[in-house]
Amino acid sequence: MSEQQRLLLYIGSYAAAADPGLYVVELNPATGELTRLGEAAGLKNPTFLKVDADRRKLYAISETKTAAVERTGEVVSFAIDPAAGSLTELNRTLTLQPSTSHIELEPSSRYVVVSGYHGGNVGLVRLQEDGLAGEQVDERQHEGQGADPVRQDRPHPHSALFTADSRFVLIADLGLDKVFVYRLDEGGSRLVYHSEARTAPGSGPRHLAFHPNGKWLYSINEVNSSLTLFSFDAEAGTLAAVDTVPTLPEGFDGENTTAEVAISRDGKYLYGSNRGHDSIVVFAIDQGSGKLSLVQHISSEGGHPRHFALTPAGDYLVAANRDSNNLAVFRVNQADGKLAFTGQTVEISKPVCVQPVLFRL
Repeated sequence: MSEQQRLLLYIGSYAAAADPGLYVVELNPATGELTRLGEAAGLKNPTFLKVDADRRKLYAISETKTAAVERTGEVVSFAIDPAAGSLTELNRTLTLQPSTSHIELEPSSRYVVVSGYHGGNVGLVRLQEDGLAGEQVDERQHEGQGADPVRQDRPHPHSALFTADSRFVLIADLGLDKVFVYRLDEGGSRLVYHSEARTAPGSGPRHLAFHPNGKWLYSINEVNSSLTLFSFDAEAGTLAAVDTVPTLPEGFDGENTTAEVAISRDGKYLYGSNRGHDSIVVFAIDQGSGKLSLVQHISSEGGHPRHFALTPAGDYLVAANRDSNNLAVFRVNQADGKLAFTGQTVEISKPVCVQPVLFRL
């Protein structure tokens, strides 16, 4: 491993405010070995986070109380010291009520978008020039319900994803079986409704991933354990559903919900996680149509793989198994997309989010 580079993983988790909730872990690119370096406490359920590697800032969601003692979400900004493997809290700003489930960084680092699963709302937070989280400048409220009377009794925006040019932000609403497209109005610092697309009734879209070509969007659907391919017209800002495939092996009849979706940087393979089957599923992506064909199911080496991430070089996948309190490292065969467990794990309490970053020191 070069002395001038360091591959660090930033981990968000479920935690009480008094306990560690954010973790810094180093991954050895030669062996896949994980080493815990640091942690940060003082945040309640800092489940999702995003890293701005260039500005060496980390943004985490958390839960707190307003002055009126009402439950609310917040964004907490940290300074990153990759040489020390440490995080230093910088500031906090209140966001959505009653809480947030996800945070997404705008590509030019001017905003973050937070998703309110429990409130059915989406918030836009402006970042200051120094990289600290500023005020929440807009909020969108979703309305309606979906086909499943238990899981979809009301809106549940679960995550956001920006287009590469920052023109649009896409919101996966698990409760409504919809992917919303909002236009980012930079002049007014607003999210403007632009269009929407539907998944099949009872699907429950959770997380989204763009193919590197920007023309295909994949939604992993939590409620019915499926993946939906959309074509995306970047100029018009519209989505059209193309195909849907199951994430589970044929014949599996146990309980399952899906979680994360990611695409290899060459655009040839897609990865998804199954919670219940406790596996990572691998698909090959047809380079002409974007359609998926099954390659592999492999154990996540733990319980409830709530999240995972591919390392920047694409040679490892790190799975966060919430219920078994561990991270597991898989080597990626970049020729065929298949995963192989390295045997490397590390204990982390209730991990929810993995953000790998390669720093040049």
